[in-house]
Amino acid sequence: MQALRSAYLTGRAKLHPLMRMVHGTFDVADLRSHIFQTVGSDFEILMVHSSVNHMVPMYSGSALDLVKMLMDYCGPTKTLVMPAFYFGDPRIGGAYATFLKQPTFNLKRMPSQMGLATELFRRMPGVVQSRHPVYRVSAYGPLARELVEGHERTEIPSGVGSPFDFMAHRDTCILGIGKTFQVLTQAHHVEGVMGDAFPVPRGAGDGLEVTVIDGDVQVKARLSARGPLWEFDIWKLRQIMSEERLREWRFHHVPMFTTRAADVTSDLMAAARLGKTLYVRPA
Repeated sequence: MQALRSAYLTGRAKLHPLMRMVHGTFDVADLRSHIFQTVGSDFEILMVHSSVNHMVPMYSGSALDLVKMLMDYCGPTKTLVMPAFYFGDPRIGGAYATFLKQPTFNLKRMPSQMGLATELFRRMPGVVQSRHPVYRVSAYGPLARELVEGHERTEIPSGVGSPFDFMAHRDTCILGIGKTFQVLTQAHHVEGVMGDAFPVPRGAGDGLEVTVIDGDVQVKARLSARGPLWEFDIWKLRQIMSEERLREWRFHHVPMFTTRAADVTSDLMAAARLGKTLYVRPA
């Protein structure tokens, strides 16, 4: 897999001059102006999914430039959030296999696996993190501490009491930069909110307990075994949400999307009550 990725990146790098000629280039100031024109600033919380790799070669700035711009864009009155997920040691397997072998998670030392920008943001002064060993999020701003509080105690990491639940109840704009809505974690919020009323069979069991180390503090978190058993297909979201509520476009060929956390949850909940979900029943 690593060899294939290296070959892909090498091949793509050879096309950089042609891609810049065809699609043009932009810097962080251009990106900020574009976000203001297309998204605006009418929100309390800005949840950003990003990939600097997918912005290259059109983007001439750095991952740190992007992070600083987003923090400045939100200013002192709005809260910026980014995922800092950890899906396990690839030498061992997924998260469950990793924590089964070593059931501890050092919140400050374990890097985000969601791209360089998310790791740089996680390390910025004043940024706080939720204490979940897999679906950790980082936040900065007036609502940051309230947003991350108690994530380790949730039964479902994207359900009731989670940062995604908090964002669904506040005016939250979700923005993808260099990402399609394939990364939209908010789409899983409905499963935790509806519980047994969600029309997809769920797993059973106690899950796996993990000790989260946060400096001098240690707390217990549990990896849920109660997730839906069918295959997840995020692309079905286009059949459930309107183009006005789930907006997709490209900026200098870089994929972008935006939606509202409350809209994602409400639209998926309405669909689920009619038996329509983002899951596919096994054949």
